[in-house]
Amino acid sequence: MEKEELKMLNKGQEDEMELSGYRPCRWKLALVGVGVLCTGGFLLLLLYWMPEWCVKATCIRTTVRDAQVVLLRSTDEFKRWFRAKVRVMLAPGRNPYISLDSQTTTPMANGHTPHPSNTSADGFMRKYAEYQPVQIRYFTLHSTKYYWNDAIQNFEVLTGLEDLGVRCSTIHLEHSAGLSQNQQEYRRLFFGVNEIAVKVPSLFKLLIKEVLNPFYIFQLFSVILWSADEYYYYAMAIVLMSVISIATSLYTIKKQYVMLHDMVAAHSIVRVSVCRASNDIEEAMSTDLVPGDVMVIPSNGTIMPCDAVLISGTCIVNESMLTGESVPVTKTNLPNPSPAEKGTEDDQVYNIDEHKRHTLFCGTNVIQTRFYSGELVKAVVVRTGFSTAKGQLVRSILYPKPTDFKLYRDAYLFLLCLVGVAGIGFVYSIALSIMNQVPAKTIIIESLDIITITVPPALPAAMTAGIVYAQRRLKRLGIFCISPQRINICGQLNLICFDKTGTLTEDGLDLWGVQRVENGSFHHTEENAYKESLVKSHFVACMATCHSLTKIESQLSGDPLDLKMFEATGWILEEATEEETSLHNRIMPTVVRPPKQLLPEPVMSPEQDMELYELSASYEIGIVRQFPFSSALQRMSVVARLLGEKRMDAYLKGAPEVVASLCKKETVPQDFAEVLEDYTKQGFRVIALAHRRLESKLTWHKVQNINRDHIETNMEFLGLIIMQNKLKAETPGVLEDLKRANIRTVMVTGDNMLTAISVARDCGMIPPQDRVIIADALPPKDGQAARINWRYADNPSKHASKAATLEEVEISVEDSPEERKPMEQYHFAMSGKSFAVITEHFQDLLQKLVLHGTVFARMAPDQKTQLVETLQSVDYFVGMCGDGANDCGALKRAHGGISLSELEASVASPFTSRTPNISCVPNLIREGRAALITSFCVFKFMALYSIIQYISVTLLYYILSNLGDFQFLFIDIAIILLIVFTMSLNSAWNELVSRRPPSGLISGPLLFSVMTQILICLAFQTFAFLLVRQKSWYEPWTPVSDACSTSSHTNLSENFTEIDEHNIKNYENTTLFYVSSFQYLIVAIVFSKGKPFRQPSYKNWPFMLSVLSLYVFLFSIMLFPVPAIDYALEIVCVPFEWRLTIVIIVVVNAAVSVLAEGGLDYCGSKHFSWLCCWQRRVPKARYMHLAQELSVDPDWPPKPKTTTEAKSPSLPENGSYQIMSAS
Repeated sequence: MEKEELKMLNKGQEDEMELSGYRPCRWKLALVGVGVLCTGGFLLLLLYWMPEWCVKATCIRTTVRDAQVVLLRSTDEFKRWFRAKVRVMLAPGRNPYISLDSQTTTPMANGHTPHPSNTSADGFMRKYAEYQPVQIRYFTLHSTKYYWNDAIQNFEVLTGLEDLGVRCSTIHLEHSAGLSQNQQEYRRLFFGVNEIAVKVPSLFKLLIKEVLNPFYIFQLFSVILWSADEYYYYAMAIVLMSVISIATSLYTIKKQYVMLHDMVAAHSIVRVSVCRASNDIEEAMSTDLVPGDVMVIPSNGTIMPCDAVLISGTCIVNESMLTGESVPVTKTNLPNPSPAEKGTEDDQVYNIDEHKRHTLFCGTNVIQTRFYSGELVKAVVVRTGFSTAKGQLVRSILYPKPTDFKLYRDAYLFLLCLVGVAGIGFVYSIALSIMNQVPAKTIIIESLDIITITVPPALPAAMTAGIVYAQRRLKRLGIFCISPQRINICGQLNLICFDKTGTLTEDGLDLWGVQRVENGSFHHTEENAYKESLVKSHFVACMATCHSLTKIESQLSGDPLDLKMFEATGWILEEATEEETSLHNRIMPTVVRPPKQLLPEPVMSPEQDMELYELSASYEIGIVRQFPFSSALQRMSVVARLLGEKRMDAYLKGAPEVVASLCKKETVPQDFAEVLEDYTKQGFRVIALAHRRLESKLTWHKVQNINRDHIETNMEFLGLIIMQNKLKAETPGVLEDLKRANIRTVMVTGDNMLTAISVARDCGMIPPQDRVIIADALPPKDGQAARINWRYADNPSKHASKAATLEEVEISVEDSPEERKPMEQYHFAMSGKSFAVITEHFQDLLQKLVLHGTVFARMAPDQKTQLVETLQSVDYFVGMCGDGANDCGALKRAHGGISLSELEASVASPFTSRTPNISCVPNLIREGRAALITSFCVFKFMALYSIIQYISVTLLYYILSNLGDFQFLFIDIAIILLIVFTMSLNSAWNELVSRRPPSGLISGPLLFSVMTQILICLAFQTFAFLLVRQKSWYEPWTPVSDACSTSSHTNLSENFTEIDEHNIKNYENTTLFYVSSFQYLIVAIVFSKGKPFRQPSYKNWPFMLSVLSLYVFLFSIMLFPVPAIDYALEIVCVPFEWRLTIVIIVVVNAAVSVLAEGGLDYCGSKHFSWLCCWQRRVPKARYMHLAQELSVDPDWPPKPKTTTEAKSPSLPENGSYQIMSAS
């Protein structure tokens, strides 16, 4: 039954979870109640921390259908548990999409009776009293409601209109009229209020949540224990430290909540105009919107309160909130297929990702709208609340995935080891106390004391300090961070993916030249198209019209490439004003015309009318319809009409290979492939243009609803525009730095492959002598299996005369390279199409390819994310650097995503750099490495601090003594806190070195270092403890003891009347206090490492000042006693010669510690890795295994002119592919 009743939620998605049903059980609840009373509430805390235990301890298993409580477990690597209470709601129906109006005869259902917008479920049910109310079961988790669905026998999320799988034609036909008031209220029962509600928790709630943290519960236990042992000052100090720590934490959390709340709430509630089913338009609050509502987009723009699809008109939208890209984008209305195409392939199912050029996203700013006479700009609401794009972003911030990093896992293991050590001390102290017949109360308190000593109270604050300092240093470098935990992970990055345009190269492109086609052959290259002879040519008309530029506050705005291309023509763009649009019936929204000086001067006859003369002199083209650029289609097109002409023209621009495939064969020059290859190899960005005269039967209205596939066919090839995309000045230097640091670099771009290879060679990503192997994968076709054709790209240093053409892309590549040298380096290059085929049909080959894959061209945004995931699957720590526009998924998925955006913090990625070039990448890695090493230093220091104090207390327990209240206070506050918060201040080393810091605490060198220092400290403390007992003047100390014969101290002793119950004052205590105090400072210096990841400690002046001050103070009070200080610290007087002996012990201890640590650093991990036998069992990174395997594989890399074919599923025994030589 258990297996049957385990349901899957969000199957195949990022937040996939297993779900099982439970119902409360009375006898279990009673038992838990008794357990809570017996444990003094501790069991309740345990159940609060462990949702799984809580549900299983209080409930019994039942079917998911009948469950009152559900237990969920994430299926990712973290396996997190959640519990949720199942609630019941009453509604007139189960399906929010059914129309209640069509089923009822009551006058209230006609949509004419006004209802308040905040109608409650009960009030709504009263209205529909004739219905049999239906009970709907649901639960809420992470701001998402899951409803029970009888049909699938599982809970599911209602996201919006997409649930219906509606086609584009259906949206226009059935959803464009709007909803009635009743229908809207009925849907609101299911979808709730359209609001991304970020509730800022009250300080009390946050405080309770923070205080119930296991660490603070342990602190509370410690305080009670120390108070019971009469260590009141020390207990107060712990309370004070905890209060400061909690207050800081609360302030930070509250500030983040308020910031997020303000960011979300800024424009989330606006007034909107909604179209009702009765053709009325009414004003409503945006919180009332539900999927299916039709809203009117105001002409002066608005902030979108939901995700909606445009069904009429055009919008200019700034999407920087979502993408970090500040260039406005044009959104056009959703295509409405003709009745003949309905239900065919042309009538696609609406998908928010595929139709994002027609979708207005929540939180984005609609700057202005375009409409035609009498027609409003309307959009159908698709998603609301947390289901929207903005809602999902906010949810990912509110409920982030835990950061899985070895350091944090190892930290818990380390703490467990310390607790284990404490356990030994616990048993030792009990045995010792029993032997000495100590009272039971004292035995319990002192035994538990040992445990509290091993877990340092300042540990969380100490670990956070280094990250906070690193975040501050990054901010000074212009890098903003919204996920501080990732700073440490950035110290491990060993592969960086770079977007090309705007990241490695300049954002803007310069027009290098144009190459027109006349009569099916290329004309010679011209520098520009700004010529009188070309002004009326289709080539220039295409350059002037085929773009998505718009005027915002009389400034041309849009894609930088479009802008450069349009400016090169010298033409003028004019947009119709609102007044003009309302006056004329079929006004062109945008008109372009050449400057007067380029037009030939017409001759005016005497009898010609002045107006007619002006009309004949003008040459204007109106843009009738725009099909925006699609990265999936790699092209854009427009339908335009020349003033005075009846027939319209279609203009197309895009990737040359795509444009050529849409043109008539005879219009594409024979040498197209050679000319294109010549440009792309030189690193030029090439764009092809095409034109077609449209049939006269295509009217303005028909064009508004036609599918782009009918326009973009049978075109005439016009020629090529050659754009120069210059490398940013910093790019080669930064890539060289990364290469020296053994950090792999990969290019992921949407550009042409050979252009990308050329740029990769220019910037040094691919050295001149290295080979580039192009993997051209073809999907299964006509019964043939999927296959990969391997081609060797032409090496720029060798110009081969013979060339073969590549399938589809038609690019010449060198087919017969010289024999490879045994160790010749090679790089794979592939297109997005090939990547998709390899991912699907050559899964086991994919990991081998990414091991040497350097250029990934024509990659779609989701493919960039897939690539990052594939690289992570072979154990690379992946960084991603892009401009944020189409890299959002990859930036968020990478271990360290850095967006080059002007925004201070883009939600698109964990890091945002204000410096618009890749120099931020080495800076981030350097700071990450410094923060990581700081974390190691602090952790090692805190561990040693615990162990040193543990050794002191354990030795003193032997003589039934302990450290004094103020001794503990001085060590914890004056020494530890001061050192911990200043040792984290070392800034990053100036350059990246090839060595990477270890990723976890459980590594050979680190453990060996800690163990060595523990043994040294143990040896010197034990030596001092035993030595003092051997001295001639030694005797068990009493208030009248006089070991140093100083009058001042004798007087103090005589005045001493208090009884020392705890036996604090004795020679052993004084000796160990001095030795241990110096040991804290010694290990702080030894562990505070500098080069090669951090600046040396002597440059960290706060740390040096703290250490020197403490040294001076300790030496002063030891060699020249101050009675008041001795009294406060409960130090007894010892002979001067013993003080000098302690100085010698301390100096020798320091020398041994420094030499031991230096020796370990010098020898390196390889000389003693044999000591950590477990290390042999830990496998190295998967990519290293693969590299070793491939280095001995004679068939790798694949030879030129060979084909790798996917085997049929019936032949799996030797892998899923076989290599064959080309015929």
